Amino acid sequence: MATYVDDAWTALGDPSRRQILRRLAERPCSVTEIAEELPISRPAVSQHLRVLKEAGLVLVRPQGTRRIYEVDLQGLATLREELDQFWGRALENFKRLVEEETEQP
Repeated sequence: MATYVDDAWTALGDPSRRQILRRLAERPCSVTEIAEELPISRPAVSQHLRVLKEAGLVLVRPQGTRRIYEVDLQGLATLREELDQFWGRALENFKRLVEEETEQP
């Protein structure tokens, strides 16, 4: 995985990263804990976590000799705001189309 992204939507384009984020949404955990539940290696999980962190979706904090990863709520809020904008525009367009159809004789 040589390419790193800083865009959250691009980062979530990978199914493994989405699985990792779902797992972290349940509770914070270490690379080892995540890797135990996925069919990918610990180094691969670490690389995916790096991408998610750079995209602003994951935070990391040291806990003894381990690093604990958790969802960055601010990053998720930003994604939600963008998605709400798309959804709002789609609803406005749908409403406009319905109104246009009902106005036609």
